[in-house]
Amino acid sequence: MKLADNKATLSFSNGSPSVDLPVYQGNVGPDVIDIRKLYAQTGMFTYDPGFLSTASCQSAITYIDGDKGELLYRGYPIEQLATQCDFMETCHLLLYGNLPDAAAKIDFTKRVTNHTMVNEQMQFFLRGFRRDAHPMAIMTGLVGALSAFYHDSTDINNPEHREISAIRLIAKMPTLVAMAYKYSAGQPYMYPKNKLSYAGNFLHMMFANPCEDYEVNPVIERALDRIFVLHADHEQNASTSTVRLCGSSGTNPFAAIAAGVACLWGPAHGGANEACLNMLEDIQRMGGVSKVGQFMDQVKDKNSNVKLMGFGHRVYKNYDPRAKLMQETCKEVLTSLGLENDPLFKLAMALEKIALEDDYFVQRKLYPNVDFYSGIVQRAIGIPVSLFTAIFALARTVGWIAQLNEMIGDPEYKIGRPRQLFTGSVRRDVLPIAQR
Repeated sequence: MKLADNKATLSFSNGSPSVDLPVYQGNVGPDVIDIRKLYAQTGMFTYDPGFLSTASCQSAITYIDGDKGELLYRGYPIEQLATQCDFMETCHLLLYGNLPDAAAKIDFTKRVTNHTMVNEQMQFFLRGFRRDAHPMAIMTGLVGALSAFYHDSTDINNPEHREISAIRLIAKMPTLVAMAYKYSAGQPYMYPKNKLSYAGNFLHMMFANPCEDYEVNPVIERALDRIFVLHADHEQNASTSTVRLCGSSGTNPFAAIAAGVACLWGPAHGGANEACLNMLEDIQRMGGVSKVGQFMDQVKDKNSNVKLMGFGHRVYKNYDPRAKLMQETCKEVLTSLGLENDPLFKLAMALEKIALEDDYFVQRKLYPNVDFYSGIVQRAIGIPVSLFTAIFALARTVGWIAQLNEMIGDPEYKIGRPRQLFTGSVRRDVLPIAQR
């Protein structure tokens, strides 16, 4: 963190003395005003609902330029990583700050592969859930429970514990997601096959059964790997901030990641691709492509309460760079599976065309985001809609861990403690019950 040449001066109209505040520069992006001593100097807090203008930490992991539509992992553009690297390389990059060479990739992949199985007792834990429970409800419980099964790596202040818990979480998340799916489907669990790739192994655990051999489709394998890469990290979003806040108390890594899983469940965050596909299916029931214009008119009507899911983003004010990559993958998967004429994909194309040409959407910069296409891809692969957010959690785990490790290693980190603007009752006295 580099001190800027200039400083910020806060002045008051009531005659109170002005306050000078330090300004720090990042390598790219906006400068930040350091307000850590503001309360001590003025007796006031800042007010920023949703933390939209507040930098809660310094980080060297992921950078987003929303105006340019740019996403960088450790400085590398997402377009290059998604087309030239696989998920294991991306995990190594996020965790350690560099892309592995061939030998380092083999070593890292082997370490992850050696931890893909989960304790057999987890099967009995799963049986406590209803068969129709939402997969994210199950995942929140399973990930949190890992600390009970692997309590030899729960000291967040021990670097060796953090390292082994990181590898365990990355390795076991696909196994847990597949187990949650198999349980809800009433099918037998499939053990990991360590000769397969990370994405290939997940597909095997999801869709294989003991009765016959399962061949991994390389096109689907690549598509799933790309989904993992595109969702691996996304700066200080709600779930990442939750993991950091939870971890700041000193809780174990498994509990912190479980908190991130719970936060991701929300439809405004990780559940967005599920909500997007539900929207497309609703339009399909209305009459499909012929009803797209009517639907878009309802979206533009302030009184209709109809929302356009999968378009626009809190950070990106341009085309989401992940959406372009996901669109390519979507076409590859549908072609490979003979679903080029898939009605939902045609519907999605019609929606995209209107959104990119209609002044209402263009002026508001409501471009398609990654959720718009990833739901269609996962549906084509055969992943149930209710499992979409669990797939997202699987991919984002490495980002959460990298952010958590970075926070623990930051000498300035403290337990999180947001402040408030209190608007409740002033002090009052309790009256005897007969006088109330």
